[in-house]
Amino acid sequence: MSLLFSPLQLRSVSLKNRIAMSPMCQYSAQDGHVTDWHLLHYPTRAIGGVGLVIVEATAVEARGVISPDDLGLWSDEHVVGLKELTRRIRYAGAVPGIQIAHAGRKAGTASPWQGGKPLHRWTPVAPSPLPFQEGWPIPQALDEAGLDEVRQAFRQAARRALAAGFEVLEIHMAHGYLLHSFLSPLTNQRTDRYGGSRENRMRFPLEVAEAVREVWPAELPLLVRVSASDWVEGGWDITDTVVFAGELRQRGVDLLDCSSGGAVAGVKIPVGPGYQVPFAAQVRLSTGLSTGAVGLITEPLQAEAVLQENQADLVLLGRVLLREPYWPYRAAQALGTRVWPVQYERAF
Repeated sequence: MSLLFSPLQLRSVSLKNRIAMSPMCQYSAQDGHVTDWHLLHYPTRAIGGVGLVIVEATAVEARGVISPDDLGLWSDEHVVGLKELTRRIRYAGAVPGIQIAHAGRKAGTASPWQGGKPLHRWTPVAPSPLPFQEGWPIPQALDEAGLDEVRQAFRQAARRALAAGFEVLEIHMAHGYLLHSFLSPLTNQRTDRYGGSRENRMRFPLEVAEAVREVWPAELPLLVRVSASDWVEGGWDITDTVVFAGELRQRGVDLLDCSSGGAVAGVKIPVGPGYQVPFAAQVRLSTGLSTGAVGLITEPLQAEAVLQENQADLVLLGRVLLREPYWPYRAAQALGTRVWPVQYERAF
């Protein structure tokens, strides 16, 4: 059997294979609530054969949505729809996971097909009062009370995710959103204990990880998505990520989902097949922490090689699953494995 289709054990949760659906915003929620789109979209990928479905960035505060069309977990009322979603994902054969997030200074934009520009409906929050780019709102720097409010929001969102039936939880600390903006010296210009040195810049994201781990059951895995590099000289880089990964591991994080970029606008990123895989490989080698590889992994043999070469423990697929919901079946054929349900046997 190929490694791609071998099980992966994360605490008490067993994934049937090492293919995960990356969290990708659908911009289809209503006041943070699940709609029929989500109830169709996510279970389709579960039927398609992935082992883990990670539901899109789900805001822990109303002011932390990337767009007003994002899913939310800032209210107990959001649990009802998400509970039905986890039931359907599980029935369709995958483990349900969710990413909890706060967009920080990048909050409050229109959906991509509506232009993606800031809507200026509220003042976003950030470590420092620096706008993402010209024309974007100047965020309010979080004070101690504000930091505590955000910590508690992540904690409560984790409780609600558990109530909704999710078995895997991921904290979003990437792509220039709030927690990443504390890590990067490009976006964090604080002079208190949450800014300056790398140790200080890591402090708040680590506090959030601790707060979440305290309420997320010990038998269930906790993941973190990071931007392993800002791709800017003087920004956050892979050396910083390795140190951060070691700290996260000590706090009960089970796997680091290694993405990159997003801290500042206008950055030229050397995008190409598997371009972020070396980040996952270096973290895994340097810290012993399990990693997930993501970024233009589109072909079965390519995904298999990531695992065979010990570069990662999990392969996360993004846009390819939007194009091919049943990509795992194509991969299974290419790798000589049978994974499709009996209902689809006649197709193969």
